[in-house]
Amino acid sequence: MSNKPRLQKAKLAYENTEFLESWHGRSLRILSEYLEPLGRFSRSKIRDTIVFFGSARIGETGPMSRYYHDARELASLITQWSDALEPPTRRFVVCTGGGPGIMEAANRGAEDAGGLSIGLNIALPFEQYPNPHIHPELNFQFHYFFMRKFWFAYLAKALIVFPGGFGTLDELTELLTLAQTQKLEKQIMILLYGTDFWKEVLNFDALVRHGMISKEDLGLFQYVDEPGEALTALKAFLGAHYLQPHQVRAAEDLPDIARSRI
Repeated sequence: MSNKPRLQKAKLAYENTEFLESWHGRSLRILSEYLEPLGRFSRSKIRDTIVFFGSARIGETGPMSRYYHDARELASLITQWSDALEPPTRRFVVCTGGGPGIMEAANRGAEDAGGLSIGLNIALPFEQYPNPHIHPELNFQFHYFFMRKFWFAYLAKALIVFPGGFGTLDELTELLTLAQTQKLEKQIMILLYGTDFWKEVLNFDALVRHGMISKEDLGLFQYVDEPGEALTALKAFLGAHYLQPHQVRAAEDLPDIARSRI
């Protein structure tokens, strides 16, 4: 019989943090950023979302503060309306990037209305903390930008884009590209909030004139300037595409993740 001391049991692979944080565990980390949110969305009966994008730099006061207040009001109106829809699933839940500025305003507006809202935060070198108005069970932190973008795009039935910078433009153009190329098997409404701002920053007519996009592509989005105007447009679109009796899917089918055409 060997006199060597008995070895301790090895760690189970899924308990081995050194492995999970290594290059070899990368695919599992990516998969976890799909499966863990999916589980939480299912437990909270989240069927689909309305996503708010906009600058983290716009606050309650300052030269562009009206957009903060408008985002807060609009999110409250949407939440009041969506919470009154037929249970048991939660429809058209306000979803943001989870940070300050317009994101905070939208989460805060949903909270004002007594509803849930989602925050899809991202780990950054300069730490971005989640705003305090996100529902705790729906407060997410992502490492991979593309997994965060997945959850923005594939649950959203509408996108409301307030004035913003590079991050806002990135999300807007990605969703416009998905809509233009018909890569998602769903209809999505894209609202650009703040006509003067967006027409100054993005010259879509010039893209048509230079042949970079088709004139028909201008129909992929519309401009709005007031919370009531935006709500009316959303209710008309969502009512036509997602709230007809023959379009309502069974509760066990949630969350309603859009399928890709490829």
